[in-house]
Amino acid sequence: MHVAAARCDARAMSERYAAFTFVDRITALEPGRAAQGRFHVPANVDAFPASLLAEATGQLAAWVAVAKLDFRLRPVAGIAHETLYHGTPKPGDTLETEIRIDSCEDDAVAYQGWARIGGRTVLELRDCVGPMLPLDEFDDAASMRAFYATLCGEGARVDRFDALPTLPLLARARVQGSATAVLQVPHEAALFADHFPRRPVFPGTLLLDRMTALAGDVAIESARGRHAALRAVSDVKLRAFIEPGTELELHATIEETAPPHVTAKLEARAHGQRRPVGSARVRFEVSS
Repeated sequence: MHVAAARCDARAMSERYAAFTFVDRITALEPGRAAQGRFHVPANVDAFPASLLAEATGQLAAWVAVAKLDFRLRPVAGIAHETLYHGTPKPGDTLETEIRIDSCEDDAVAYQGWARIGGRTVLELRDCVGPMLPLDEFDDAASMRAFYATLCGEGARVDRFDALPTLPLLARARVQGSATAVLQVPHEAALFADHFPRRPVFPGTLLLDRMTALAGDVAIESARGRHAALRAVSDVKLRAFIEPGTELELHATIEETAPPHVTAKLEARAHGQRRPVGSARVRFEVSS
């Protein structure tokens, strides 16, 4: 009876941590210092953006940091000084993530991270910082504690992730070397159940995904190529939480073209606001 109830509770937690949780199991752990994790991308999803490599790796670091601070605080809107992309995940791939904690205090967690597919490094997170905020403002500590125990034990149900919401860009203006588009953040989406149940916030990694998609099109036009592979994201600044239903205006401007590489500056502003809610620089490798 107790075993059946425990299995039921574990499945319920697995279902809740499904829409935007990219750790299936913590496979190795030095509490508060380092960890390795695994996430299987379901074969039936249409796509799995490269930005979610950073999300999966950052989530592993978040679980380690939250546990070290006894589920009092959690990192929110963490950023990396530089993110290097060496590959793109595909449906059916298994991500092997690894993090090393440099420091973890009540104000912030600092860490390094990597993601691999089939033993090949596809992502490097360099000098990441996640500001710590009261966990209870965003989530339920008891639920997180229980799911963390599941991750450290038998692991969550594999392939529970379904799909991300469709996030189309509405083109607004385009001239040589720059483009502007509108992104409508959904008022409701399954991902907000994970990010976060008590205070829904549009994930910064999805914002960067949409901004880099816009910039990639501009880079292809600027370099007269056919394909732009994302290679690096740097100087990321997330200045405000983006709430459900927010209308964002995205800007991408080419800063440098040095074939085969193109560097662009990105900005996102909430409708009617002058101060950006997010900005970054990206580097693409453009091929013909």
